[in-house]
Amino acid sequence: MRLLVVEDNIDLSKALKTILERSNYTVDVIDNGIDAVNYGLTDNYDGIILDVMLPGKNGFQVLKEIRDEERKIPILMLTAKSSVDDKVEGLDLGADDYLAKPFDVSELLARVRAMLRRKEIFQKNQLSYLGLLLDHKTFELSYDHLVLRLGKKEYQMMEMLMEYPTEVVTSVQFIEHIWGWNTDIENNVIWVYISNLRQHLKTIKAPFDIMTIRGVGYLLKEKK
Repeated sequence: MRLLVVEDNIDLSKALKTILERSNYTVDVIDNGIDAVNYGLTDNYDGIILDVMLPGKNGFQVLKEIRDEERKIPILMLTAKSSVDDKVEGLDLGADDYLAKPFDVSELLARVRAMLRRKEIFQKNQLSYLGLLLDHKTFELSYDHLVLRLGKKEYQMMEMLMEYPTEVVTSVQFIEHIWGWNTDIENNVIWVYISNLRQHLKTIKAPFDIMTIRGVGYLLKEKK
């Protein structure tokens, strides 16, 4: 699961990143409302932890703009503004939950888990493409009666390929969605994972391969 943390307090944002990464979340941190809208309108995140008092645009403005674009990404408001009126405003604008500072770490993690579970209710347990199945909970890739379990990064890349199987996924899209915009991962790492996925498809005898569109990216292609 990938989370976006929007917090302008440097010490707190570092602490949140550490706490969440120790719980096996992938985390990006930004410190202003303008970037929060831009990042929040992408499809790169499973949830957002959003402060209210931010430079550029406050959290309520960010929340409203994301919801006005009909994005249903879960959003947890994490803020010192804890009056009833503030909570009502945030929830009325479409926040999924509201946690006041200072907060207990265990409560924060519990609320993040609850927020992400609500999202999963609306998602299918499996992705399917012409008989090829990818299970969201077990990370298992299967075809016919043959099954194997993917590693985390392999699963995330296969998920992107299967969500839009007729569209090209670029190396940049893989890197930004899985490793984050500030990573130093290079394209050759993507090639290694693609090679692994190709071998996995052979192992389960899937009638598909991952086709390379030179200079563009990758997509699933049915074998002839």
